[in-house]
Amino acid sequence: MPRQIVITAGRVRVLAELDDTPAAAAIGEALPIVSEANRWGGEVYFSIPVEVDLEEGAREVLQAGELACWPAGNVLCIFFGPTPASIGNEIRAASAVNVVGRVCGDVEPLWRITDGMAVSVTVAQKDSAVP
Repeated sequence: MPRQIVITAGRVRVLAELDDTPAAAAIGEALPIVSEANRWGGEVYFSIPVEVDLEEGAREVLQAGELACWPAGNVLCIFFGPTPASIGNEIRAASAVNVVGRVCGDVEPLWRITDGMAVSVTVAQKDSAVP
C-alpha cells in the first residue's frame, strides 16, 4: 500500500500520508483516482471507487489536514476548516467518517479548491516535493 500520496486540484498540490487502516488500504489500492471536487465550507470531498464500512474509531470531529473516507457517500474528504455542521471553530463532518490519513504540511492552499475542479490522487514518487 502506498504510504504517501499527492492530491492535485488545479494549481493546488498537497502531499499526504495514508494510515495503516483497512479503509486507507482500499484507497491506496484504487490509485490513481480522478474525480471532481466539491466544497462544503472547510472540506473538500470527491467520489472515489472504494466501498468500505465504518471502522472502529470513526468520528465526526476532525483536525485540520485530516483525510477521511465517508462510507455513506463513497467519498474521500479533506478537512481544513469549519464546515456548515461545525459548532464554533471545530471541524465537523456531516456524519461519522473513517480517518485514513493527513496532509503533510500547510492546508491553506486547500481553500483555493472550488466546486467542479478536476482532482486527482496519485502515489507520491520519491521526488514528489510539494511547494
